[in-house]
Amino acid sequence: MSLNDNERFAWGGAGGYIVARSGWRGHGRKPTEIAMTKAWTKSDWRRKPRIQMPDYPDQAALRAVEAQLAKFPPLVFAGEARKLRRALGEVAAGRAFLLQGGDCAESFAEFSADNIRDTFKVMLQMAIVLTWGAKVPVVKVGRMAGQFAKPRSAPTEVVNGVELPSYRGDIINGFDFTAEARVPDPARMLQAYTQAAASLNLLRAFSTGGYADIHRVQSWISSFTEEEEARRYREIALRIQDAMDFMAAAGINSDTAVSLATVDFYTSHEALLLEYEEALCRVDSTTGLPVAGSGHMIWIGDRTRQPDGAHVEFCRGVQNPIGLKCGPTTTAEDLKVLMARLNPANEPGRLTLIARFGAGKVGDHLPRLIRAVREEGAEVVWSCDPMHGNTIKSSTGYKTRPFDSVLREVREFFAIHKAEGTIPGGVHFEMTGKDVTECTGGVRAVTDEDLSDRYHTACDPRLNASQALELAFLVAEELQDRRANGRAREARA
Repeated sequence: MSLNDNERFAWGGAGGYIVARSGWRGHGRKPTEIAMTKAWTKSDWRRKPRIQMPDYPDQAALRAVEAQLAKFPPLVFAGEARKLRRALGEVAAGRAFLLQGGDCAESFAEFSADNIRDTFKVMLQMAIVLTWGAKVPVVKVGRMAGQFAKPRSAPTEVVNGVELPSYRGDIINGFDFTAEARVPDPARMLQAYTQAAASLNLLRAFSTGGYADIHRVQSWISSFTEEEEARRYREIALRIQDAMDFMAAAGINSDTAVSLATVDFYTSHEALLLEYEEALCRVDSTTGLPVAGSGHMIWIGDRTRQPDGAHVEFCRGVQNPIGLKCGPTTTAEDLKVLMARLNPANEPGRLTLIARFGAGKVGDHLPRLIRAVREEGAEVVWSCDPMHGNTIKSSTGYKTRPFDSVLREVREFFAIHKAEGTIPGGVHFEMTGKDVTECTGGVRAVTDEDLSDRYHTACDPRLNASQALELAFLVAEELQDRRANGRAREARA
């Protein structure tokens, strides 16, 4: 069901969408207070301050693209988004773990079935390893089928003395450093939609068509640990194999348990280009509530999380799970306001706080935000993004991320949650299934000098397949230690 720009989502007040809120210890509110939000429509963000978004020179072309997108079917469906919310509610309670990963920015030029397959493949391997460590289900969410727009630190960039607008992702402008390529082109939204639809079609086929069978995935893991560089992880792989052998002996296999042959796989992206998000917003015919049809989960970036800004305004009205990046400049006061705006009903699984501070800085910021959440009685998922705070320039001039720094931030994240008595709910990686050389370190020891060999990213450096899987093994060890510590506390009680 598509809506015109001026149509309202549900009846209430002046025809806008109204939400009841109760039992929320939000910013300055009593637990028993029942409040009502103002009427909300999908275009309300247009009246709010907007940043990190393009100014399209051809407004008529922009309106035509928006109208066309509004007629297209949604890319994802409300029932799928509700299912993900329930799964993330289990993560918030410590009964599941979140794995979110994929491209920093999806590319039109590198779009292929093989690239989608390879990223999906490595995420399945990571998920099994994490399941072994946590002994709980792993919720799998890809940065795929929508991650086309990127915020930038500056509106322009200079190369060889020439200054041009910054590249903002393929959905907005071109990567080539020419004046023509850098002009925002609304027609790119149509190509992004087509690519996202094709990606989702393939991901759904992979998820349910036998490719995700747990025995197939286990064989991939075993192949990785057979490499000499990865020998330290062989014991974990053997334990996973032993568990599968036991299940097979007990008659539990892909033929008798369909859950061993299929997976639930969701998509996510930063909801940065709001013209695209609004055009794909739909009303759920079951509940009558608005849903972002562009992806199962959308998130607000660290640069666009202003409580009165356009991105928060749009995201607060849709029913999808929402992610919120939290960086060093996130204040406890702002976080309290944002939690109240984005999750007024305080529903578990609605809001995921994605911490991104940088190795060595987690202790300076995460504890105060954890305490702010505790003071409000807020239900959230805590996830660790160890990528964005650890970007450096290598000695060879390439932007990179050291594997050791990424791992250090993850370990600091777990240590602080242990000290605070809270739940480290997930991890969020920029990664690819390709054998790229963009991040240094890992079992195959990518060096600064290696970066130029296969540096393919259009924006930020990504973990390659072996680095991503190695990181999953190391996170699994952290999860296993957390479980052991929990059992020890229970035994002493």
